[in-house]
Amino acid sequence: MNADKRGQKIRVHPRLSASNYWLVMSDILLALDYGGTKLSAAIARRDEREWLALERVMSPPNKDATWDQETMRALARRVLNRRAPIAIGISFGGPVDAAHGRVILSHHFPGWENIALREQWQDEFNVPASVDNDANVGALGEFTFGAGQVETLYATSLPVRASSLLYITVRTGVGGGWILDGKIWRGADAMAGEIGHTIYDPRGPECVCGRRGCVEVMACGPAIARDARTRGLQIDPLTGESVARAANAGDPIARAVMDDAARALGFGIGTAITLINPTRVVIGGGVSKSGERWWSVVRASARSNTLPQIRTDIVPAALGDDAPLWGAIALARELI
Repeated sequence: MNADKRGQKIRVHPRLSASNYWLVMSDILLALDYGGTKLSAAIARRDEREWLALERVMSPPNKDATWDQETMRALARRVLNRRAPIAIGISFGGPVDAAHGRVILSHHFPGWENIALREQWQDEFNVPASVDNDANVGALGEFTFGAGQVETLYATSLPVRASSLLYITVRTGVGGGWILDGKIWRGADAMAGEIGHTIYDPRGPECVCGRRGCVEVMACGPAIARDARTRGLQIDPLTGESVARAANAGDPIARAVMDDAARALGFGIGTAITLINPTRVVIGGGVSKSGERWWSVVRASARSNTLPQIRTDIVPAALGDDAPLWGAIALARELI
């Protein structure tokens, strides 16, 4: 550790030459989000609610872990712009052993089997890092900064934070994360919240997990596109987003596809509500932007699959696509 002529401490990055040092900014946190369709990196000061810098890159269809890491390192350096973080929070789109900072695997892309992701980033910047799956991190982000705020029973009272929250992300897959008593609940095997792999139709399509009729294989973006193709919907390009637009424009095939996907998701949500009875369910991810009809079917399906006494509300994510990034900031804050 050296000092400049003003007495400010300078840290020489261990992987860079002495002439290319990084200036320590004592309150900057680095947030990384490894998504299925895009990678995102951002920085924020630990006590502020806006980004100092944010970068995203869309992923190619044939990507792997090597591409992810090379691209994410470039994004991190771009947002940092020669500044150094004091901690790093990481959201990953797949099963994660958070206690040991390891990615277990990616269900969608190769090369991520048993990867020490936390250690790689700690080595990269010589600062503490924390990693968890994107649904857990998104849940923490919404709980801390977004839809975790709920109205009280009294009009003059300020909103309070929900004591329990289920966050669901619906994009390339369907993931879920629990916040119970203000903390991430990971479960005995770090697999809590896998709502996408609860069963909706035992005779349905085969899921990436090897079983049939999971909520994910019925309700995620690629599943919507697959079902639309099977039913003969003529759209180019044929994606979950384009099917949703066609449904909102009144196309009967697209509407049927979106309704079926929404029913499958709502059924899974109803099961989760019945088991845990959270204060709030928050839904984010690209598919959650499919319009009011989609939301209406999701809510109706959830209500039909839970007890009438349960009053859990189901709301959109307040932070949108940034929920995992803000959750990564919350992870990083916990480290310091």
